[in-house]
Amino acid sequence: MDSHNRLFSLLSLFLLFLLLSGYNIGHLVLQAEARSLQNPTKLFVFGDSYADTGNIGRDGSKSWKTPYGVTFPGKPAGRFSDGRVLTDYIAKYLGVRSPVPYKFRKSMPEYLKYGMNFAYGGTGVFNTSSPSPNMTLQIDFLQDLINHKVYSSYDLSNSVALVSVAGNDYSFYLATNNGSTQGLASFISSVVNQTIKNVVRIQGLGVKKIAVSGLQPLGCLPETTASSSFQECNDTFNTFVTLHNTLLTQALSKLNQTTNGTPSIVVLDLYDSFMSVLNHPTTHNIQNELKPCCVGVSSEYSCGSVDDNNVKKYSVCDDPKSAFFWDLVHPTQAGWHAIYNQLRATTALQQLQY
Repeated sequence: MDSHNRLFSLLSLFLLFLLLSGYNIGHLVLQAEARSLQNPTKLFVFGDSYADTGNIGRDGSKSWKTPYGVTFPGKPAGRFSDGRVLTDYIAKYLGVRSPVPYKFRKSMPEYLKYGMNFAYGGTGVFNTSSPSPNMTLQIDFLQDLINHKVYSSYDLSNSVALVSVAGNDYSFYLATNNGSTQGLASFISSVVNQTIKNVVRIQGLGVKKIAVSGLQPLGCLPETTASSSFQECNDTFNTFVTLHNTLLTQALSKLNQTTNGTPSIVVLDLYDSFMSVLNHPTTHNIQNELKPCCVGVSSEYSCGSVDDNNVKKYSVCDDPKSAFFWDLVHPTQAGWHAIYNQLRATTALQQLQY
C-alpha cells in the first residue's frame, strides 16, 4: 500500500512540475493519441495470386503443392511463390500481421483483429477461367462480415485495403480470342472501369486508405519470355500494360480530387518497380532476372507437377534467393522483397499512414 502511495505522490509532483513550467498537458495527450493512430490497425486484401495467402482450394492448386513455400514457411501454404508475397510485405510496412485468409476465418478467429485477405489466385475483376470468386464477390464477403458485426465502422475507418490486379482478365481475354489483341484496348478500358467501381465500393464500406496495384510488365513474365529462351521482354504486351496503367492512374487521380488533404487512394507502381529490379538485378542480389527458378521438365508440365507415379516433373534452381521469378508468372520471395524495397522508395506507401 505504501508503494502505491509513493507512486501516486511522484506522479502528482511530476504533473505539478509540468503545470508550473507552463507545459501543455493537453498537447502531450494529443501527441500520444496521434502516435497511436499513426499506423492502421487492419489490412483488407482483394485480388488474385499476387496477394493470395491461402484462399484458393488445396485440390488442384499448385500453391498447396511442393515446392511452393519452400523458403517460407518451409512447406506449401497456399502462396504462389517459394515464400512471402505482396500482401506480406504491405502488412509488414503497415506494422500489422499479414491478414488471415477468408477461407480460415472460422478456424483462426484470433487473427480477425488484423483484417482479412479475400484474394483468390486466378481471379480478376471479371470472371476468368478460375472457379474462384472475382473481386466483386470478394467485396461481397466483406460486406457480409460487416452485416454480421464481425467488423465495425471503426474497424473499417482505421484500416487499409490492398487491391491487386495482376492481369488474369487479360490472360482470359487472349485465351478466348485465340491470342488476338484485336479489341484489347477497349477491353482494357472495361477492366479499369470495373476496378474503379470496386474501389468506390470499398470506400463506401468505410475504408479510408486504399492501395491499388498497377499492372506489372506482363511482357517480361517468363510465360511470355520463354519464346526467347528467357532473354527478352515482349514490348507489344508491355505497351498494352502501359495503357492500362495510364488509364488507371488517371481515373484514381480523379477519385482523389473528391477528397480533401492527403490522397485516400494510392497506386503501387509495380511496372516501374519490376523494371527497376530487372534492369539492375545485381543491385538486389538477383542473378537470374528473367529465367524462372521452378520450371516443368517440358511444356506439358509446370512447377509442382508430378506424373501418375508421383514422380516430380519439374526442376528447382539451386538458390531461389538469387532468382527474381519463381515460376512462369510469380516472383520469388526475393523478387517480392526487391519490389517492396522499390515501392518503399516512393511516396505511395507513406500515404497509407494515418
